Amino acid sequence: MAALAREGRPERVGWYVYDFANSAFSTTVVTVFTGPYLTSVARAAADPGGYVHPLGIPVLAGSFFPYVVSLSVFFQVLLLPLLGAIADYSRRKKPMLFLFAYAGSAATVGLYFLEGTRYLLGGGLFLLANVCFGASVVFYNAWLPDLAPPEDRDSVSSVGWALGYLGGGVLLLLNLILFSRARDFGLTSGEAVRISLASAGAWWAVFSLVPLATMRPRAAARPLPAGEGLLGTGFRQLRRTFAEAKGHPQLLLFLGAYLLYNDGIQTVIALSSQFGQEELGLSVSTLTTAILMVQFVAFFGALLFNAFAKRVGAKAAVAVSLVLWTGTLVYAYAGLRDATGFYAMAACVAVVLGGSQALSRSLFSRMIPVGQEAEYFSLYEVSERGTSWLGPLFFGLALQFTGSYRVAILSLAVFFIAGLALLLRVDVARAEAEAATPATKGNCST
Repeated sequence: MAALAREGRPERVGWYVYDFANSAFSTTVVTVFTGPYLTSVARAAADPGGYVHPLGIPVLAGSFFPYVVSLSVFFQVLLLPLLGAIADYSRRKKPMLFLFAYAGSAATVGLYFLEGTRYLLGGGLFLLANVCFGASVVFYNAWLPDLAPPEDRDSVSSVGWALGYLGGGVLLLLNLILFSRARDFGLTSGEAVRISLASAGAWWAVFSLVPLATMRPRAAARPLPAGEGLLGTGFRQLRRTFAEAKGHPQLLLFLGAYLLYNDGIQTVIALSSQFGQEELGLSVSTLTTAILMVQFVAFFGALLFNAFAKRVGAKAAVAVSLVLWTGTLVYAYAGLRDATGFYAMAACVAVVLGGSQALSRSLFSRMIPVGQEAEYFSLYEVSERGTSWLGPLFFGLALQFTGSYRVAILSLAVFFIAGLALLLRVDVARAEAEAATPATKGNCST
């Protein structure tokens, strides 16, 4: 309670609300509605052979959305480190956060006009929205060290993740009700999807007003070097970040561990529905209900793991979550047989999902040199997105060579076991010392 009474309480609440705001994009837009609907629009625009031709390139209609997702990830890998460097040097984290938040929400609202054969419009708007979402998350995460001292960051990060799951879940529930009862509201299914997509952008924009009003800039911008613009300075800062990162071996070790186990997490999230449909023969309604359930159970899971971390420490709590992730995959391989079991597995995933992600964020924040939060959180974000193809590739190869979805889902345990092995080697106290030592040097050089 004492922490809540501090002067920074309104800003902290605003920070929480931004996760509540933007998670609607992840659930309603990315996870549920855009893929199937944009694919149907692309098929309507396809030639007799089933191909669309963006920029004259023949693309199978069913592959258009995955390609757009991949392209958006590619742009994030290119842009996020540079944007992080610019934000840290210029001290413009707040303007850049809300620039990308409102550009992304506007693009998402624009998806309302995705109909007929307008697949290029839909692809372009989704690409812009997803890039802006990733950029805003970098600046949002970089705010964590400003909001709380190291001993409070596990709690603050966990509450943020929990409210994010709650926000994403509430809007998704409303949109699924709208979609399932579209006829009762006098709508076609396509109109219900378009309204749902636009609602995510509106939700993102409206709730972002709270952090916009409460989050405050910290230090003033530093003067630019003579003869250099902000972009050139950003590139210089980025080069310095990569050079200095070598002096933080514990941070890099943690980043390697996170790269592995988070890739496993994202792959399980992305492919568990395919596993349920193809291996267990589950209906779309069952899978959608499970996705919705995960959002609400994860809210409590993030808070539960925060309480656990207070007892054993964040690193140990993350390690336990990775053991539980591995156990869940073993259950999917050996014991999962029906819808009841699938719901049980989804509940287990939800419990560890928020905790493993929230505590990883707070743990990483303690390893970053002061004043370079956005730069290093951009590397954190890129380490997640830039390798997001590894898990699906591993799953696909296992399925191709064995013909078994059970073997394919079990193969993902490699990412959790390898990530755990690296995590156990991370010395958090040493990482914090490494972060503190070069901070002064970095500031003097600018």
